[in-house]
Amino acid sequence: MTTMNISAAELKELASEVITIESNALDALQQRLGDNFYQACQLLLNCKGRIVVTGMGKSGHIGGKIAATLASTGSPAFFVHPGEASHGDLGMITADDVVLAISNSGGTEELINILPLIKRLQIPLISMTGNAESQLASYADINLDISVEKEACPLNLAPTSSTTVTLALGDALAVCLLKLRGFTADDFARSHPGGKLGKRLLLTVNDIMHQGDEVPVVTSNTLIKDALLEISEKGLGFTCVVDNKKLVGVYTDGDLRRSLDEQIDVHTTAISTVMTSSFSTAITTQLAVEALNMMEEKSISAIPVLDKNQQLVGAINMHDLLKAGVV
Repeated sequence: MTTMNISAAELKELASEVITIESNALDALQQRLGDNFYQACQLLLNCKGRIVVTGMGKSGHIGGKIAATLASTGSPAFFVHPGEASHGDLGMITADDVVLAISNSGGTEELINILPLIKRLQIPLISMTGNAESQLASYADINLDISVEKEACPLNLAPTSSTTVTLALGDALAVCLLKLRGFTADDFARSHPGGKLGKRLLLTVNDIMHQGDEVPVVTSNTLIKDALLEISEKGLGFTCVVDNKKLVGVYTDGDLRRSLDEQIDVHTTAISTVMTSSFSTAITTQLAVEALNMMEEKSISAIPVLDKNQQLVGAINMHDLLKAGVV
């Protein structure tokens, strides 16, 4: 293999051509969407088992992604390698499943080998092929056309346009099924609890707030110097101020700076005279991301947390949100 000396402009032109070819292939796919796509959606929607995606080579890689997208958007699915299927993995497929088989040529040997058993078990079969006259397409109950005029590869050999079209069609199936199932953002979060999105949609203030002895609290007649000890000990950058168990104010690091600027004697002055009486709070049942948005909007780094009865039960700061993965 000989390395060619190609200028930056030529590389940019080649890359642009690749994108144009693949974009044109997607436009052509869009024009071909018809009753067969609708029927495929209905068949997948009514599947009582799981959607079993299979394919070899690059089609297999795309199939794995399609299966993952389906599974994460409310349509139980998994990928089966057709080569392994012939050696025991077919036992994973049941009569309640639907098979989605991908092959650009429609004649992939490993796929063709397992078709008779799929038919024998009367398992519904949807094919994605670039050849509507192929053996795979003829076996299928529904064939989805993934043909392309040409690959973006200059040699017209490496799967490029065809894999892009296949992936886009798989995404279209997943999104349409998502809509048909009434799948929501909360449903998505429940299937992605470890991800940042899941945390933003599921974590509440109650899940990550400080509570009990961890909450900085002083009474309204506490001297500033003693309130500073509470702030330092609890490490949240502020303290809540209560009067007869009712939250009446907060005192923050910023309030301390203002007190010092005004030369207020921290040894003799009660916290009630310098505290902030107009302050923001979070509610235990509130989403943590909502508390984050409020804190960012008001440029504050920590807030008290109240329960449904407006009683002080906790405190939360930006570090807690960052540590929990909400930020």
